[in-house]
Amino acid sequence: MSNLKIFSGRSNPELAKAISLKLGKKLGKRELKNFSDGEIWVKYNENIRGSDVFIVQSTNPPADNLMELLIMLDAARRASAKRITAVIPYFGYARQDRKDQPRVSITAKLVANLLVSAGADRIITMDLHAAQIQGFFDIPVDHLYSSAIFAPYFKQHRIKNLAVVSPDVGSIKLARSYAKRLGAELILIDKRRPKPNQTEVMNIIGNATNKNILIVDDLIDTGNTFINAVEALKNAGAKDIYGACTHPILSGDAAEKIAKSDIKLLYITDSVKIEKSIMKIKKIKCLSAAGLFAEAIYRCYKNKSISSLFDVYKG
Repeated sequence: MSNLKIFSGRSNPELAKAISLKLGKKLGKRELKNFSDGEIWVKYNENIRGSDVFIVQSTNPPADNLMELLIMLDAARRASAKRITAVIPYFGYARQDRKDQPRVSITAKLVANLLVSAGADRIITMDLHAAQIQGFFDIPVDHLYSSAIFAPYFKQHRIKNLAVVSPDVGSIKLARSYAKRLGAELILIDKRRPKPNQTEVMNIIGNATNKNILIVDDLIDTGNTFINAVEALKNAGAKDIYGACTHPILSGDAAEKIAKSDIKLLYITDSVKIEKSIMKIKKIKCLSAAGLFAEAIYRCYKNKSISSLFDVYKG
């Protein structure tokens, strides 16, 4: 695989290094720095002409992460890379995927356009907030699912009397896939959002009494939706409550809220950089996505099917 080159931005270098180790490769040499005014400068310190280049970079805030990826894509294109794949474990701005109010941007589409214009030939990402964002791109998108990581783990641990919970209507398809794979019941929480980043649980659709619960969601930001769901389920008579979250954004005091909540364990992936203080919380456990992305990169490089990956990946 001498023609395969993996480079990392600065948003999550630990995951990029883990992916490269899984593939038996060293991360490519590049130089990234900021000028005194904050401008980003990129240089590849090795020849990539004619190479199959994979750039690992999540685009969560700050906006420098996205800008850095765009500059790395442009630099790779100008260095005559044969094919450039943006590996985006967490696709930021995905929640802005529609015009739900007057005079707002469909920012997810804007970001898709920027990535293509910068030079991306292909996108590999995981658990988009809305799967239809794949259609925003005019290039191939390989959409991976964290269920390939979480579902085998929970299946192995055989939690008895399990029910899978969707914390809102938007996660119902995700929860249904987990319920099917784990042979569990499905419960839906109907919520109302009076203001942005504020949620209020209204109704639990399904029976949570004396059930062990697994709440699944693509991301946790402020933690309000998740904590409200935990409280509502406990009040409804649930026993042990677990969580599976792909993208642990955990802004503000979200981690502290989780630590103080009635949840037994929250399982996350390393799609974004996780602060050491968060990993010290005993209720939070990380299952790495490095193996999943490494396998996807290998199959992409070898021009093999990636859709079959969901059936064969064992972690």
